Amino acid sequence: MLKDLSLPASLATGNGPVTLRNATERDLDALMQLLADDPISAKRGDVGDAHDRPAYLAALLAIVSDPANALIVTVDASDTLVGTMQLTRIPGMARRGSTRLLVEAVRVRSDQRSSGIGGAMMRWVTDVAARELGSSLVQLTSDVARRDAHRFYERLGFTGSHTGFKYRVK
Repeated sequence: MLKDLSLPASLATGNGPVTLRNATERDLDALMQLLADDPISAKRGDVGDAHDRPAYLAALLAIVSDPANALIVTVDASDTLVGTMQLTRIPGMARRGSTRLLVEAVRVRSDQRSSGIGGAMMRWVTDVAARELGSSLVQLTSDVARRDAHRFYERLGFTGSHTGFKYRVK
């Protein structure tokens, strides 16, 4: 399961090494700010408001307590959070019983983008995490408005192979 991933892990980037590790409660405020730092997330309500802290804390605790999920943070040499992503292992029947590794909520702090952090994070997912978890497919979704992100993922070898749908429960 995801708790068995080889973490912490050191990654090389253009701004020096960063470390991937599992998120903890002490990362909560920085995670909230990282989500608010993204204009698309902010439009969806991720504004880093202290009143929302209980909801974010409940989500963080649910993710880290679920063996099929991991909330990973990327920190610099001073242990300052510069990125995050959520991983979910999905066993499946399709593709002859293949296991998928879903990557969601990939974020790099805006002042750290284009420094190689996101690429290093995603290469770790495809080269290390997917293999350690026995996943034959790494998949992700990305908002259609994130054109720069789409080019980024394509440069890493991901292909836009499917159309996704969402249903908002009221």
